[in-house]
Amino acid sequence: MADFTNTIEIEEAVAEKPVLTILYQDEHIVAIDKPAGLFVHRSFMDKDEIYFALQLVRDQIGQYVYPVHRLDRPTSGVLLFALSKDVAQKLNEAFADKSNSYGVGEKNTETDLTKTYYALVRGHLPITKQAELIDYSLKEKLDKLGDKNVSRDKAPQSAQTHYQVIKQASLPIALGKFDSVRYSLVKLLPITGRRHQIRRHLAHLRYPIIGDINYGDNKQNPFFIQHFGFKRLMLIAKSLCFIHPITKQKIMITAEFDQQWQHVFTELNWLLDE
Repeated sequence: MADFTNTIEIEEAVAEKPVLTILYQDEHIVAIDKPAGLFVHRSFMDKDEIYFALQLVRDQIGQYVYPVHRLDRPTSGVLLFALSKDVAQKLNEAFADKSNSYGVGEKNTETDLTKTYYALVRGHLPITKQAELIDYSLKEKLDKLGDKNVSRDKAPQSAQTHYQVIKQASLPIALGKFDSVRYSLVKLLPITGRRHQIRRHLAHLRYPIIGDINYGDNKQNPFFIQHFGFKRLMLIAKSLCFIHPITKQKIMITAEFDQQWQHVFTELNWLLDE
């Protein structure tokens, strides 16, 4: 159980071998609730890391697994793996083109594959009756080492994210030039899948995600750590809905808001229907 009286670094949260929560499993796929701070698999950035989601899932279920999509290290939530190369290929294709036709029949609509995220952001993002669309092209994010041979001259890529504000709250605490600290809880459905898309889109709106060290607020982030007692990116992949590549049934997989999220909700007097 987390101790909210002390700052908890995400690195400390995964110092001991985690036991991952399995959200869904059948003979073809398995989905887990990935904790914040855990890499999906090995990369050139992880030389000091011990554990990876792919390895942990493999060890827990006793068979090899194949990643079919990615979550950034600091993002928590639903992460799906295939249990065979064939299923992995079908799911990879579906994730790549935002469909679930799997080569059969007519092209399905984008609603067949839906990723839903929640983010805690700085400020009071205006509440609207209907979801709004962020349509803002993004320059491809490249790693200095991993993408060293990739052209830096590519044009910005089309990127769209639907969003809707769920809750707003204020803390009567002065910070910088403001007399209160304001937060919004935002529900997001990305249409495209650019790297750091949600984080960059919210920063573009000037409502960055709390705990985002790349695009966030250098006053709000330290305040959040001090006030709430932990450090992390407040972004969760809450649910994943897709057509099963073998059974052709619609599958909905949902992760719960963890204890740190619940602590924030309590502090901000938020009661969620979700």
